[in-house]
Amino acid sequence: MKTIHDVILQRLFALQDVEYQLFQSKLIPTIAPERMIGVRTPALRAMAKELSKREDVGEFLAALPHRYFDENQLHAFIISLGKDYGATVAAVDAFLPHVDNWATCDQLSPAVFRKFHAELLPEVRRWMASEHVYTCRFGIGMLMQHFLDADFDPAYLEYVAALRSDEYYVNMMIAWYFATALAKQYDAALPYLEGQRLDTWTHNKAIQKAIESFRVSAEQKDYLKTLKKKK
Repeated sequence: MKTIHDVILQRLFALQDVEYQLFQSKLIPTIAPERMIGVRTPALRAMAKELSKREDVGEFLAALPHRYFDENQLHAFIISLGKDYGATVAAVDAFLPHVDNWATCDQLSPAVFRKFHAELLPEVRRWMASEHVYTCRFGIGMLMQHFLDADFDPAYLEYVAALRSDEYYVNMMIAWYFATALAKQYDAALPYLEGQRLDTWTHNKAIQKAIESFRVSAEQKDYLKTLKKKK
């Protein structure tokens, strides 16, 4: 009798798109090409929705680490469909140490988190404090996604500005966070750029991404350009 893992691998390879696999390999250089099957995201999302209803889906979620990038993507999508907050946080905690690329990290976005912001904030800070690159990146991403709108507090900007890392994928997320903060909370975020609170690369990348955003006004973009640091 086939296990759920056997079924999943068989279906993933049946959905393989070799051209897409080659394309993905260029976008995610931290993953060896032989670990990519090449399944497109819409197909993975549809498969996750179906599998999440199976009673034995826990067997797949417990089978860590996965060999293939596509399995990790599927895993992230299944977790993101979880409806129980506590169980979802536990599933995230079990999975994050095995996340080894920016794409899987950024695709992990549990919808249930939207309803539990008060409970989520301490978890976000815990993830951000991790020395694991993608756990830290995930924490910053969750702060960006859930706490730059109605539940925004200017103090949250300090959480991110205080981070220091030599890791490209952490610093890129810090830049993305501040670019988004400039788009959504311009007056609160601007002093962090004016005060040069970020390292040079992250500072300039945040400005670059803000300038590329349609949510930042032309006048604001002109001023942000004057704040770029010389390398």
